[in-house]
This record gives sequence, C-alpha cells and structure tokens, in this order.
Amino acid sequence: MIGTVLELSGVNVFVCAEDGPAMVGDADAVDVLGSMYGLGTRWAAIPVGRLAGDFFQLSTGIAGAMVGKLVGYQVRVAIVGDISSYAAASEPFRDWVRESNRGTDVWFVSDLDELAERLTQNTRARLT
Repeated sequence: MIGTVLELSGVNVFVCAEDGPAMVGDADAVDVLGSMYGLGTRWAAIPVGRLAGDFFQLSTGIAGAMVGKLVGYQVRVAIVGDISSYAAASEPFRDWVRESNRGTDVWFVSDLDELAERLTQNTRARLT
C-alpha cells in the first residue's frame, strides 16, 4: 500500500495514496497495517476514492471487515472525502457515519484539514 506519513496537529497519520487499486476487503486493511508498520503512526487516512462501492453498502460486510481489522490492531481510521451521495442513499450508512463521528476510532471527514481540526479538538484521539 503506497502512502505517506503526514503530521496533522502533532499526530503522525499514514495517508493512503489517492491513486491505486480499489480497496475491497480486509486483506487491503492488512496491506495498510503492513505499510504502517514501524512508522510510528496510529491513524490511517483512506481516501473515499480508494474504497470499492460495496464498502458503502453495509450489508456487504466489507466496511465492517476493513475497519474492524484496523481498529482491532489499535489503528484509528479516517475516511477522507465526499460521502454525501452514499449517505443520502442509505439510512444505515448515514447512521454509522453519525455514530462513528461521535467516537474516537473511526471518523468520516471531508479533507485532511478537517481531520487535523478534529485531532486538535479531540485529545483522546490524539493519544497514540
């Protein structure tokens, strides 16, 4: 998994590259974990454009498998980009986004600036 490490609000975040194959399952989450290994990062930022469309249909289980794998290894996840069309199309997805954004492990943000702002505001999420 190609990506870069950026410091956002004092937190090192592994940012997956915008370009690349679609992430379609928990094996892709394992690739992210492997790429993060040894980098001192506890946050992974995944662009919406890298996620397969089935990710946003919760009934497929793809989102749960991918996010669950990362969070299970104590990696916090930011899904970065415009999810408005997916949220408009699915009440369960919209509910998941709302609940996730109330917590500290999984956030849906519009861009990296919003992620940096949320990290600044949320001390628990800043802890590594």
